[in-house]
Amino acid sequence: MKKRILVTGGAGFLGSHLCERLLKEGNDVICLDNFFTGDKKNIEHLMDNKYFELVRHDVSEPISLEVDEIYNLACPASPPHYQFDPVQTTITSVMGAINMLDIARRTKAKILQASTSEVYGDPEIHPQPESYKGSVSTTGIRACYDEGKRCAETLFFDYYRQYGVDIKVVRIFNTYGSNMNPYDGRVVSNFIVQAIKGEDITIYGDGMQTRSFCYVDDLVDSMIRMMNSRDGFTGPVNVGNPGEFTMLELAQKVISLTGSNSKIIHLPLPQDDPMQRQPDITLAKKELNWEPHVSLEEGLKKTIEYFKEVI
Repeated sequence: MKKRILVTGGAGFLGSHLCERLLKEGNDVICLDNFFTGDKKNIEHLMDNKYFELVRHDVSEPISLEVDEIYNLACPASPPHYQFDPVQTTITSVMGAINMLDIARRTKAKILQASTSEVYGDPEIHPQPESYKGSVSTTGIRACYDEGKRCAETLFFDYYRQYGVDIKVVRIFNTYGSNMNPYDGRVVSNFIVQAIKGEDITIYGDGMQTRSFCYVDDLVDSMIRMMNSRDGFTGPVNVGNPGEFTMLELAQKVISLTGSNSKIIHLPLPQDDPMQRQPDITLAKKELNWEPHVSLEEGLKKTIEYFKEVI
């Protein structure tokens, strides 16, 4: 049966891929976005599909829609974007969650929250299991995003306990691929753009801090599997690629794959930048029968080709 599915932040990097996949699976999709970081170019190829609707709206303001499922992705996700207006970032996470949960409560829709590995802060446990409570600064420059997402998770579980809303929560680790904004300030886009342009590649600190990178197709698959997971399984569940790389290794791989002459330079480490980030995906394997399949090299090649077209 065709489902009517709302994707908030649907014109963004992740949201646009999710909209496309849900349409291919035969659903009726409403894309809601205020275009603060989303881009119409990401979804213009979907506009002729009669089962796709675009609604320009800010999730921090109430809206009334009739839907079967909601994927709540709306929130700036890169540090330059969420630090540009930190108050609005927190409002988007908190009020956006409330407004979408109210729709789910009224319509009996199933709702998935796109949470983040940032809820773990600068972790003291490695890799990070879902049981880890996190080490997060409430006063730092990243807190608007980190604490906003943590509060959104709290709201989801309170609506679940208090009102019986059918919730699903995923904690997304670093994701990359086509439809990324080349200038969003994320490490993968930074390195690729700098390499393509032959500019110096900037690494913050000594480059020994680690991240785990998941290709967007794998990530979208995990979200859909989570939405369709067994009744009563709420999560939170980590979704990401457990393959761990230092920033230096990533920069060297990007230089190699682009054939660039870029040199690596080092700049001071930003405040509250986590030194390690790697998901424990044991729960995702068990409950969702999911693990990523696209290697970093394969995914980077696809992403580099996309950036060469858009730069």
